[in-house]
Amino acid sequence: MLSILRGALRRTSPAIAVRRMSHQTPQHLLPPVNRAMTTLDRSFFERDVPLVQAFFSQPKLVGEFTKKFAKDVLKLKKVRNVLRFDDGTRGVLLKEELSSVSDAQAKLSTDAWSFIQTNNVELKPYTLKLDYDFWRSEDILAAVLPEHLLTEVPSGFTITGHIAHLNLRDEFKPYGSLIGQVILDKNPNIRTVVDKVDTIHAVYRTFPMKVIAGDEDLIVEQRESGCVFQFDFEKVYWNSRLHTEHDRLVNMFQEGDLVCDVMAGVGPFSVPAGKKKVFVLSNDLNPDSYKWMTVNLEKNRVTDFVKPMNLDGRVVIQDCVKYCREFSEERKGQVSYTSRKRKGEQPVTHTLTIPKFPKHFVMNLPDSALEFLNEYGGIYADYPEMKELAGFELPFVHVYCFWKFSPDEPEPSMEELHRRVHNRMCEIMDYKLDFDTLQFQFVRQVAPTKPMFRVTFRLPEELAFRPRK
Repeated sequence: MLSILRGALRRTSPAIAVRRMSHQTPQHLLPPVNRAMTTLDRSFFERDVPLVQAFFSQPKLVGEFTKKFAKDVLKLKKVRNVLRFDDGTRGVLLKEELSSVSDAQAKLSTDAWSFIQTNNVELKPYTLKLDYDFWRSEDILAAVLPEHLLTEVPSGFTITGHIAHLNLRDEFKPYGSLIGQVILDKNPNIRTVVDKVDTIHAVYRTFPMKVIAGDEDLIVEQRESGCVFQFDFEKVYWNSRLHTEHDRLVNMFQEGDLVCDVMAGVGPFSVPAGKKKVFVLSNDLNPDSYKWMTVNLEKNRVTDFVKPMNLDGRVVIQDCVKYCREFSEERKGQVSYTSRKRKGEQPVTHTLTIPKFPKHFVMNLPDSALEFLNEYGGIYADYPEMKELAGFELPFVHVYCFWKFSPDEPEPSMEELHRRVHNRMCEIMDYKLDFDTLQFQFVRQVAPTKPMFRVTFRLPEELAFRPRK
């Protein structure tokens, strides 16, 4: 996979995957080639493929033949290998390597040929007509892109709602509309294809994009974790590749916990947590993320449990106790909800008390979240009585990060990468965290030399209560 990513994609972001064309595809099944095509002409892609059909006047023999001699029968996606005629007779298309009746004995298996002879099955020429709908996007693109680009044909993409997102390298951009239209045609659930046109915004993690095919509609609806999310794809950060990690972390939260989601985006952690009856302070600095977060809280009916905020994440960490208390006061200290164990039973009312302190902090801004860790020093310094509160626990911090290493160095082990992240954390926090208490979760390989991790640790008491600097 990593060698492929070094091909047709920008090295900075593997936003689309690429598959190499198979050199084993028979020439007579490939689409016609037109490297001068700049606007997609679907009618150009037609090909007549000579085949052989075995004609069965006794239809009952068809099932026996196709079962016994499956290797001698045509196997092509989107092509039926059994022909049905009006008079009740049947034909079976034979394997693609057989294009002439005269070659049947040589190319069919001995047993299949014997069956045909014994049962007086007639072999006839057959012309299979292929058109644009038959070929995959890779096949079409390989037929129209310049030859010097054929080693890596873009065919993969990230899907968010109805949008396919590509990150084409510069040499593919002149053919962007052609590539986009083919992807649009071959994926009926997609209505819009976009290409990233500039670097990611350093603060909001958004990026400029260009619609290269389909509708100019960037308001998407994405389903994930049993929730519905709506947002403007161009103005907020969303990564569909992280759904597994979203679920994995939310599963750590328990009903009645209080979570500070410091860089919450449009709510991929906050909304499903709220569905679990977890209290969440859901914050994001981006006004557009905040706007759509509030929409998603309403859509998923979790407003009782999740409070949206539009602040600098540093402020949320520093003043977490204040915001927890405000949250509790706004809801008069508790939230009630009803549930039924079984259909038809009377609903049962449950009441949860809102905690006065966070159980978890989530920091999902992998490009810079580590730099916020210094804010945890002294978050409870003004509240020494916190230690005496019933059920008080120091919070878990879940911080996401990238760690890029040089392509010129020997590839470091995971242990070495973890040590490097740990050293950076200690440097930022001005505190020596015990390495053995850190839990590292590999999230994904963003680029060949850029893994993404989640680091989980319990905030040390000495750090949480030390005097603020």
